[in-house]
Amino acid sequence: MQPFNPNFNHKKYRPFAPVQKADRRWPNKVIEAAPAWCSVDLRDGNQALMEPMTPSQKLEMFKLLVDVGFKEIEVGFPAASQPDFDFVRQLIEEDLIPDDVTIQVLTQAREPLIARSFEALQGARKAIVHLYNSTSTVQREQVFKLSREDIKNIAIQGAKWVRDFAAQQPDTHWQFQYSPESFTGTEIDYAVEVCDAVTEIWQPTPDNKVIINLPATVEVSTPNVYADQIETVCDTIARRDSIIISLHTHNDRGCGVAAAELGILAGADRIEGTLLGNGERTGNMDVVTAAMNLYSQGIDPELDLSNMDRIIATVESCTQLSVHPRHAYAGELVFAAFSGSHQDAINKCMAIDAVKRAEDPEAHWNVAYLPIDPRDLGRNYQQVIRINSQSGKGGIAYVMEQDYGIQMPRWLQVDFSAHVQKRAEDSESEVAPEQIFDTFNSTYLLNQNRVDTYNLSRSHEADQLSVVITTDAGDVTIDGKGKGVLDAFVSGLSDNTGSDMVLIDYSEHTLGQDEQAEAITYVQLSINGSRYCAAGKSEDIVGASLQAVLNALSRSDVRLAQASKLAAV
Repeated sequence: MQPFNPNFNHKKYRPFAPVQKADRRWPNKVIEAAPAWCSVDLRDGNQALMEPMTPSQKLEMFKLLVDVGFKEIEVGFPAASQPDFDFVRQLIEEDLIPDDVTIQVLTQAREPLIARSFEALQGARKAIVHLYNSTSTVQREQVFKLSREDIKNIAIQGAKWVRDFAAQQPDTHWQFQYSPESFTGTEIDYAVEVCDAVTEIWQPTPDNKVIINLPATVEVSTPNVYADQIETVCDTIARRDSIIISLHTHNDRGCGVAAAELGILAGADRIEGTLLGNGERTGNMDVVTAAMNLYSQGIDPELDLSNMDRIIATVESCTQLSVHPRHAYAGELVFAAFSGSHQDAINKCMAIDAVKRAEDPEAHWNVAYLPIDPRDLGRNYQQVIRINSQSGKGGIAYVMEQDYGIQMPRWLQVDFSAHVQKRAEDSESEVAPEQIFDTFNSTYLLNQNRVDTYNLSRSHEADQLSVVITTDAGDVTIDGKGKGVLDAFVSGLSDNTGSDMVLIDYSEHTLGQDEQAEAITYVQLSINGSRYCAAGKSEDIVGASLQAVLNALSRSDVRLAQASKLAAV
């Protein structure tokens, strides 16, 4: 066994200092509307890939983002990468940017990079220029070895260059954005001081706002501390009515979505993130999860995520990264129930929901274990109930009804579940719907002996039945008398085989809506004290019923005698 790593020592770390804030208001708030969304899939997402996207992949991703409904899309860092520069030019020169979409480019606070960024944006109808420089304590002291004043001056000079270059292209509608990179590792008063210095240069107004983006470049605290930081900035920053507070959270602690949600409660207006959370290290804030969280609370996310399969396929194709099967809302298995008790609860709730929705199409969703209706994301119910050795009768019954129209009565569900679970245990894997159906057929629709013809005569006292059965050894005629067709048939079979046979349960339905639809019947028969379940199918209900009884007999050790022993009645 590999020994434990002696370097695993928590004492080298110290807790992040919380914000001393006695007047926090965000815990008492609820999110009532979607924030403004900005996709950074083509920047942060692309930068995080082992193999960056090709031009065609970038264009495919851009079109997806537009179709999903993003109105702001960061399309790259054109000053740092020729492919990014060329892509921005392609979007502009080929008029690929819809009128209601604004592209955003990222640049450091260096004059050549800013100049190159504006060169890339020439001819754009509108654009956001996103300026940033790192302000955190560790970056100032250990990376740049500069004072707080020096770092602030970098931001101020960058803001001036952005302002001046924008003035040279008056035909474009410009919006400016500033990020104190590593905001969460920056003293809050200093972060506000730098942001105020930048907006002093840009002079925003309520009609021409600037974006102040507060990134959790590295997630260093619990989400509530980040919310305190955001609320403090919102309370103390100058020109608040002329500023859009934006969030850009990462997922180092696994809390990127939670931090963004609490940041919105704390007063932020906008969120940057990526579809499905791709980003550096543990990833960026997952827009799909954040938006669907709103959707599940009855809030319009203002993004169309209804074609989740297309979103997943495009993201996987462009990033070469697979979506985890348990990924919130998007994963293949997130709406799947393997547990028998879960399946039973889902099956019962869905039956109730179907009745409610028939009466009111906008009835509130209220199904156990499913926070949203999978159909909203283009998923179907075949993906909800998944059968393995842990599954129960409810889930199996659900699959059979949804996929094959077979509505098993409860007593047959109980009997059949054992057969499916054995198959799952033998295969040590999930059992597909077609395998379940095959198990049903091979268990209950044996048809070893087949009803050829039957003749029924009825009187007030009893039903007289004569049935010709085809067997491998020849035809057998069964004559019987009883109160009803099945009673007469069971009586005749008892006499033929010399067995004690009693019909315990019976159920029937058709397998379609039209008049030519097949009938299917289910029976539970006691034969010499042991119970056997079976089913029968035929174009008429009597033939199906007779075949079901015959199939139950075939499951037992009792065999038909070749010459009928039934005496004339």
